Amino acid sequence: MNAEEYMSEGVESWNSFMLLYNSALKEIGTKIEVLNDEFQHIHQYNPIEYVKKRIKKPESIVKKLKRYGYETSIENMVKYINDVAGIRIVCSFTSDIYRIAEMITNQNDIKILSIKDYIKSPKESGYKSYHMIVTIPIFLSDRVVDTKVEIQIRTIAMDFWASLEHKIYYKFEGNAPEYISRDLRECSSIVSMLDAKMLSLNEAILQAKKDQGDPVPEAWEPSGKPPVEEDEADLLNQFTRRG
Repeated sequence: MNAEEYMSEGVESWNSFMLLYNSALKEIGTKIEVLNDEFQHIHQYNPIEYVKKRIKKPESIVKKLKRYGYETSIENMVKYINDVAGIRIVCSFTSDIYRIAEMITNQNDIKILSIKDYIKSPKESGYKSYHMIVTIPIFLSDRVVDTKVEIQIRTIAMDFWASLEHKIYYKFEGNAPEYISRDLRECSSIVSMLDAKMLSLNEAILQAKKDQGDPVPEAWEPSGKPPVEEDEADLLNQFTRRG
């Protein structure tokens, strides 16, 4: 059952839908945490720096509906606003973005509704990020409701730029002076160069470790396994012998 069908059965209160959206954020957040923990366990590397979650404020929902030309109603919110529930995943390198997106896509209970890659095709303002609109099933006491969540994946540098752009957008209500918009676009280019340089530097560090015979497995290497401390290794051997 999707959220529109849920609403058609008479469950129309604001709090009922906020329960769905909050639950969807918890479900997605838990999945991301598990994926990050698994990646750390296998590869000794955390692709995710931090995660931010938010529910869109009522006034923001109303403004967006009016901007789209729709009447203010719960029905229109559910149908036309895809980012009522939003989660932002911030990582270190651009290469991490697509790997995280792939891991999310491979979750068999997550349905991908749309993808917008603003990294390969930035917005005119210079905005860069990877957006996914997904649904995730929320198991209630008497039904299962597929609920929409917007997932944004970006680097730390992209997130810094987007935060500044967001503040300027609201300060000038979308009509910033041209010189400010121009400077923002220039900063976006600098952010891209910084991301590319940091990725190149990280790859050089990994290669240097490999050349020096460093025993730590390279990040994202499928065969990599985390090292085991001596005492822990003894305990593992004991369990193995008992088995």
